[in-house]
Amino acid sequence: MGLRGSNIVASVLLLVGNWIRYAGTVSAVKNYGVVMFGQIVIGLAQPFCLSTPSKFSDSWFTDQGRTSATAIATLANPLGAALGQFANPYLAKIPDDLPRMVLIISIIVMASLPSLFIPSKPPTPPSAAAAVNRTPLLVAFKDIAEKRDFWLLSLPFSIYVALFNSTITLINQAVIPYGATEEEAGIAGGILIGAGLLGAAIISPLNDRFKWYTGTIRILFPITCAMYISLVFAPASSWGIWPTYLVCAILGFSSFSLVPVLLELLAELTFPHSPEIGSTISWLGGQIFGAVFIIAQSAMIAGPTGNPPYNMHKSLVFSAIMSGVLLPLPLLLNLFGDRTVRQREQIHDEVITTALGTV
Repeated sequence: MGLRGSNIVASVLLLVGNWIRYAGTVSAVKNYGVVMFGQIVIGLAQPFCLSTPSKFSDSWFTDQGRTSATAIATLANPLGAALGQFANPYLAKIPDDLPRMVLIISIIVMASLPSLFIPSKPPTPPSAAAAVNRTPLLVAFKDIAEKRDFWLLSLPFSIYVALFNSTITLINQAVIPYGATEEEAGIAGGILIGAGLLGAAIISPLNDRFKWYTGTIRILFPITCAMYISLVFAPASSWGIWPTYLVCAILGFSSFSLVPVLLELLAELTFPHSPEIGSTISWLGGQIFGAVFIIAQSAMIAGPTGNPPYNMHKSLVFSAIMSGVLLPLPLLLNLFGDRTVRQREQIHDEVITTALGTV
């Protein structure tokens, strides 16, 4: 469908889904089924949004700006979630305020209309790589499935995305049993995303300049794993909520910084296949594992007899174990992968040279 087709589908689904959701909240209807149907339609737009950043940066930007472009496009999604997390409690202080809150959100979504007019690619390719003809979809899937280095990155990417999704979803339930207020729990979630946006804003331009993908991965993955382990102990700290704030800040910084770096490296690993194929496979895994983790971790919440009641200690231990189990995989990249970075660069240059010679 191309970038323009994906943008049109995502925008239409967002617009229709939000207005259906609003229709279900008005006083004359007040139908939970209608609201849920609208929510599902909105959810269907998500894959189109998640799949486009790698393709967008590859089509519109040079090698010196692709990681930053991918970061901005990818992290716009959690930025919107963060804004909603902060704003919605103020827009709906009581249940009767919910229709107004959903109406305001539906109006804001109208801002997606300009995306209907964004073309799929510029008149002139921004780089030689953007001019290369990509392989057919089924051929690309078969070839990517056989690449060990792709799976050494894709599987940890999926698991760590899932862990972050479950953490941001359940952070309130993790800290409130230890005496934190709703406001403090909300601040912890905001710190996760805010520090993450800051991290991506710092790391992405540096990677655009120095192309230090594997080094960045080998530093940030262990830091992220260490923070999931630290989160097991932070909520129960005698110092109150501040250790949790610190852990959330470092966890958000490292996690968000990894996303655009991984997506760009996945695009390099799968070249000359279209870059959105590898990212879509990885995001799909993240969403599936995220749903499974949230359900599993919710089931691990202690009962009323827990110490303290309803604590999530076991759930946090689960996150720490999963992050540790997957940690060795990205660190093995280029040790047991299909080819080294230098070999990939040579293949990359050969394909581009052939394509330009053909033109």
